[in-house]
Amino acid sequence: QVQLVESGGGLVQAGGSLRLSCAASGRTFSSAAMGWFRQAPGKEREFVATITWRTGRTTYTDSVKGRFTISRDNAKNTLYLQMNNLKPDDTAVYYCVASGTWKTDWLTGRSYEYWGQGTQVTVSS
Repeated sequence: QVQLVESGGGLVQAGGSLRLSCAASGRTFSSAAMGWFRQAPGKEREFVATITWRTGRTTYTDSVKGRFTISRDNAKNTLYLQMNNLKPDDTAVYYCVASGTWKTDWLTGRSYEYWGQGTQVTVSS
């Protein structure tokens, strides 16, 4: 079983920054891709960013481009999301996700077998 544990969420003022981390542990795990999704109260879950583990190719949803950066440390099996210039609309529970097998569409939650418990990010205006 693979466990994903997020950390780094919290309360920040608009314009501030946070860095989320996601540590993968458990059985020997070789990830094809990892990413972040988020869900705000009353809204559907949405894709935020993804990174392929071997090549480091990144993809972002339009609303976070230029503000968020996804990265990974292969040796530590850890994923990061650096969030700058945060806006109240970024308030949500952020979920770390991972897939052990290659998929053709990394923007859908169905492509990821493993999900973390989530970490709350609250941006005040």
